[in-house]
Amino acid sequence: MKLLLWFILLVICWPLALAILFFYPVIWLILLPFRLLGFAVEGVFAFIRALFMLPARILS
Repeated sequence: MKLLLWFILLVICWPLALAILFFYPVIWLILLPFRLLGFAVEGVFAFIRALFMLPARILS
């Protein structure tokens, strides 16, 4: 889907499409630490949830 949208943009406005093609890896690299931080925070929340649900799992 992204490729099709990029081709449409290439036909409509090729300088913008080429700029997006160039800057996409740069933006991906900039956002990578935030994605890793999101995985870490999600893991911590899952651990805390499991810790609080442990007594209910033992009783059932």
